[in-house]
Amino acid sequence: MADKTIVTCALTGSFDTPKKNPAVPVSPKAIAESALDAAAAGAAIVHIHVRDPETGAPSMEFDHYREVVERIRERNGSVILNLTTGAGGRFVPGEADPAVAGPGTTFVSPEARTRHVSALRPEICTLDIATMNFGEHLFLNIPSHLRAMAQAIRAAGTKPEIEVFDLGHIELARHLIAEGHLARPPLFQLCLGIPWGAPATPETLVAMRSRLPEDAVWSAFGIGRAEFPMLAVAAGMGGHVRVGLEDNLYLSRGQLAPSNAALVEKAVSLLAHIDREPATPDEARGILGLGG
Repeated sequence: MADKTIVTCALTGSFDTPKKNPAVPVSPKAIAESALDAAAAGAAIVHIHVRDPETGAPSMEFDHYREVVERIRERNGSVILNLTTGAGGRFVPGEADPAVAGPGTTFVSPEARTRHVSALRPEICTLDIATMNFGEHLFLNIPSHLRAMAQAIRAAGTKPEIEVFDLGHIELARHLIAEGHLARPPLFQLCLGIPWGAPATPETLVAMRSRLPEDAVWSAFGIGRAEFPMLAVAAGMGGHVRVGLEDNLYLSRGQLAPSNAALVEKAVSLLAHIDREPATPDEARGILGLGG
């Protein structure tokens, strides 16, 4: 029997991608429909951001999260929900005074960033162990905020997916694990190709994998054209994988992806060529140690 690989589908993200590919879901209804289709195509986990349905801009509105979760659960009680806590970490220095937040800043408290997790209690949520230049803005996650967010996530009974974008982020995560703020065995997501984090190359993936705790369960993804090459490398190394319109807008060179489900279908097809099968949600729960 083929080995099992967990496929996560990242549905929409928070960048200005709907203008580049109309398949990127925006409204809570569209995000939920996309999640259901991705699950039917073989995704065991769906990773959820929300957007303002009128403007398409990234949102932290609790009612949007609740609607997405309720719509998915009305029709699929099995797929694993993974809510982001990355929203609220953006800081853009003001031009007149860089110590004052400028336009585009979303930086808020740890409590505000985890409020939807505390209320909706998903099985998984992301926890970004990263302070970095994220494109043209600063993605800010200081250790004291991470400790507070980890505490709120644990109180909700949710497992954090520890997102790391460079080697130093893994070292901070290991420190938080040693302190007891993050439980063992940890779940890591290696995020590759994001400007200006670790590049999406096999050499980088091998280096980052080598620094993970021995008991870690891990997944990895590359963005843009690196999505499927990095999927093959990660799965070949025994890791789990992520695809989706948050990370990549194209199904192949010059061909926009028509849906998240199409990206999942391609991922499942590629996995079959290296004798790996997509894990079902219940199989994924067993691998991740979730209660279900």
